[in-house]
Amino acid sequence: MPKRESLTVPATPPQHKPEVTSGDDGSEPLSATESDSKEHHEYPSLWQGIIVMIGLCSSLLCVSLDQTILATAIPRITDEFHSLADVGWYGSSYLFATTAMQMVWGKLYTFYPAKWMFLVGIAIFEAGSLVCALSRTSAILIVGRSVSGMGAGSLSAGAIVIVTNTIPLRKRPIYLGFIGCVHTVTSVAGPLLGGVLTDHASWRWCFYINLPCGAVSFVAILFLLKSNAAPASHLTAKEKVLHMDLIGLFFFIPGVISFLLALEWGGSQYDWNNKRIIVLFVVSSLLLLIFTGVQVRQKDRATLPPRIITERNMLGVLCYTICNSGALFVFTYYLPVWFQAIKGLSATKSGLMSLPTELGVVAASLAGGVLVTILGYYTPFLITSSAISSIGAGLLSTLVPTSGLGKSLGYQVVMSVGIGLGFQNAMLVPQVALAPEDTIMAIATLSFAHSFASSISLTIGQTVFHSGLVRHLREMAPSVDAGLVREGATQLRERVSGDMLEPVLRAYSLAVTQTFYVGLAMCLLSLLGSASLQWLPVRERMDGEKAGEDGDESGGRSVPGHYRDS
Repeated sequence: MPKRESLTVPATPPQHKPEVTSGDDGSEPLSATESDSKEHHEYPSLWQGIIVMIGLCSSLLCVSLDQTILATAIPRITDEFHSLADVGWYGSSYLFATTAMQMVWGKLYTFYPAKWMFLVGIAIFEAGSLVCALSRTSAILIVGRSVSGMGAGSLSAGAIVIVTNTIPLRKRPIYLGFIGCVHTVTSVAGPLLGGVLTDHASWRWCFYINLPCGAVSFVAILFLLKSNAAPASHLTAKEKVLHMDLIGLFFFIPGVISFLLALEWGGSQYDWNNKRIIVLFVVSSLLLLIFTGVQVRQKDRATLPPRIITERNMLGVLCYTICNSGALFVFTYYLPVWFQAIKGLSATKSGLMSLPTELGVVAASLAGGVLVTILGYYTPFLITSSAISSIGAGLLSTLVPTSGLGKSLGYQVVMSVGIGLGFQNAMLVPQVALAPEDTIMAIATLSFAHSFASSISLTIGQTVFHSGLVRHLREMAPSVDAGLVREGATQLRERVSGDMLEPVLRAYSLAVTQTFYVGLAMCLLSLLGSASLQWLPVRERMDGEKAGEDGDESGGRSVPGHYRDS
């Protein structure tokens, strides 16, 4: 095909990286679309932006709720389906599908307008929710959860992509903070809402509730969001297939699922040295190794282009995101265990006592967005985030059975403020440090890292907790059956009494606080990632963006050169 002239888009702010203006063979870059370039970067009005954000938050509310809402509904589900053996699949099928599909959706967002890809994601998610709500067997419920997870993979990354496309950079940190708040609040509210719906209506309403929320999101996005051209929308259908990296995805998806299955089953359903677990780890390692080779060979057509994944700032923010998110999952999961087992609180009260963690993340996430907007840099807040969260995690690891509730609450605040300060600001890194055409895949990669961190951190935490509890029980209460591990935290005082209760509580407390060491280690490791980030001026990008909005041609950029006609 004949070459086209490169297109300058005046509304895009200047970049801090050298622009890619030609392809690997030295050919001239091609325009992303034949349509008016300025329309691609025309931001919506204030009220349109607010309604679009409500739509995005409605969909993210569903995605976050679905991660935790079944926690209190599962007993009723197993009673109805007589499916106790399937309990693990009700949660893992959703998580596996979400995690595995995020990189696929990242590619699709590169080729097709974010508006339509997001709407497709909502439709798939809603279809899966409806299947779950109407299911008559456990197998159908698991299938529905998998379908919902596939749609959720689109919504998690797509919301950030849409914010990037529709909200000016100078306002973007605050909007990202709101998205972080929705994720955090709904993750905590999930079990409570699930319990209320299950007790007063039916567990099926845990899925029916997604339908109106998804409808609000669908309508808002459909009618108020403009359909902007994707970075590679100009490619032909054949070229898009070639750039989809189907070979890489063929190895990536089963590799990730095999690894997650090994983490899900290891130490719970099977011993870690069981041949099933070993085979899963070997298979996942081989598949992911082949996937890595394919990525190196595919270069710019790869699912994870090496030039993106090896960029200094991208490596740093990946390390930060995995560790920061992983630490939050550890504390969110095991703090209620400490309150119930050691302090003897009910599930409801332990949830209330864990609120400082969630509220701290919410408040700090919003504050972090405002502070970045004022100061014009995100790096100092990510470094501060790692430092404060490390202090808070260290304090939580000092808890003992005699510690007052005031200490446990105060320590939570320190830890959660640290984690929240950089929770959503990390998403700014690829938007500032990378070329615009690389932003979508970088955002999808960070979303994948966030999901992946939950599996890794909780598996490590579970292993540390179980092994530590068995060891400490043998040391402090040798006459107590180690099978106590399987009885749960809430039944300690029913099954152990008299002189043995105190040593058992000390053993439990020590096992939990040693699990907090996993969170502490992750907070400390996140400092390596945040400290490696360059101090790139967000304010300079903001000023360039504003100049672009006013028609300043100096704010333009060349359209990506590596997305061109073959």
